[in-house]
Amino acid sequence: MRNFIILFLVGLALTVSSCRQDFVFVNSQKGDLSFSKDTVYLDTVFTNIGSSTYTLKVYNKTDTDIKIPTIQLGKGANSKYRMTVDGMMGDNNRIFHDVELLAKDSLFIFIEVTSDVADANPTDFLYTDQIKFGTETDYQKVELVTLIQDAYFLFPKKFDDGTTETLPIGDQNIYGFYLDENDPINGNEYEWNNTKPYVIYGYAAVPNGKTLNIHAGARIHFHADSGLIVGTGGSLRINGAPSTTAALEHEVIIEGDRLEPDFSDVPGQWGTIWLTDGSTNNSITNCTIKNATVGLLIDHNDGNYMTINNTQIYNAANMGIYAKTAMIKGENLVINSAGQFSLACTLGGAYDFRQCTFNNNWSSSTQLAVLVDNYYKDDAGNPVPFPLTQADFKNCIISGSNQIELRLNRDTGAAFNTSFSKCYIKFNSNSFTDLTQYAFLYDTTSGEIIKTGNLDYKDIYNNKLMIGDDSVAKGFGNDLGITKDIINADRTVDGNGKVDIGAYQHIIFPPAN
Repeated sequence: MRNFIILFLVGLALTVSSCRQDFVFVNSQKGDLSFSKDTVYLDTVFTNIGSSTYTLKVYNKTDTDIKIPTIQLGKGANSKYRMTVDGMMGDNNRIFHDVELLAKDSLFIFIEVTSDVADANPTDFLYTDQIKFGTETDYQKVELVTLIQDAYFLFPKKFDDGTTETLPIGDQNIYGFYLDENDPINGNEYEWNNTKPYVIYGYAAVPNGKTLNIHAGARIHFHADSGLIVGTGGSLRINGAPSTTAALEHEVIIEGDRLEPDFSDVPGQWGTIWLTDGSTNNSITNCTIKNATVGLLIDHNDGNYMTINNTQIYNAANMGIYAKTAMIKGENLVINSAGQFSLACTLGGAYDFRQCTFNNNWSSSTQLAVLVDNYYKDDAGNPVPFPLTQADFKNCIISGSNQIELRLNRDTGAAFNTSFSKCYIKFNSNSFTDLTQYAFLYDTTSGEIIKTGNLDYKDIYNNKLMIGDDSVAKGFGNDLGITKDIINADRTVDGNGKVDIGAYQHIIFPPAN
């Protein structure tokens, strides 16, 4: 028994000794560490707006358990960067002491930045720092680089009693504000120019008697749950111009305020541009609207058509254009990818679309490119009709990933006047032959409609809806006198007086690599 106890104690001592040896850490030396990248580039952020979180992985590829004396930002407590190391906060998210890293193991560092443009290099607007690993005299480093962009910031006022400015919408108040022509910081907020981007928090409102002019080259960024409301008697004029480079230098571009590439095509990042019933003299030209919940919500009907020309609307979570009893004329308009409808012309109204492309390849089986209706159902399920005095589509493309991309919902209690001339309409169904509104799609003698064939889009999933030389849309349309396409290229008229349909003049794509 005595021998057994002695052997047990010896074995226990060896076990404890062995375990302790596994966790003996030595200070790291320069070169012990390796990194997933030598420089962490944090994508462009607006001044004083926090970035996304970026990741750096640190490896100990040696056979020794090591202790890193310090992991710190080069600018120390004054750095505008913040980091956590394997979930640890450190001293003010900037300095970490005696960080242990086992042999053949790794750790994660998560990095963010919030910086004023005044902190950046005045020549290139880059804000930089380093993460240092080791001691002050013996260290390895990883560079940090961020581009800081200055902007005009528009947001609701805060009052002395702690409340915040709101907008009355029906019987509710929403987070928003009226634009100010004498704002002490931004100046005249009814003139948006191209000197700096505009970042809007909440809903900016244009009241009665005021006009918001958005000039060529302006860049507009809406924060989440934000947008623009044009009230009764107010007007919106988006005055973009043709561009000559891929940067769209004269285009007005409207999107969310997340500038990282991962957010470049994410739907639903902001609310909508709402042209309310009673707004007047609205017009949009040479504009790109991206990643909204609803690109344009249009109740506009002052007895005159609003115009939308040379405009692109992409990646709307619900609808690209949601029109209700509206009056719209559109030329060279492209809408692509929406959770419900690319274009919804509802509750009657009057519409005239020429040389437009409406496509919807949203990843579901329920979305459509175009909806036209003239009624809604009340709480009792009874239709309430509105006259659709005109819904003309000339030289248009209506396409998408489903077999039917056009829906015409008609109530006979009001006018339902539609016309489709020289259009491509994807409609592969024989289930609607008894409905009068679809009769034109089954007329095989008119020569007005194409329902099948290769459109030869360049890249629908990246919003490049140019048509190629092999497209069935090439040379199918009548000459409507629209001499330029959406990108200001000449529309050619062939020997038979025919032009390409849709918003783009066809091009010859370069051969694939």
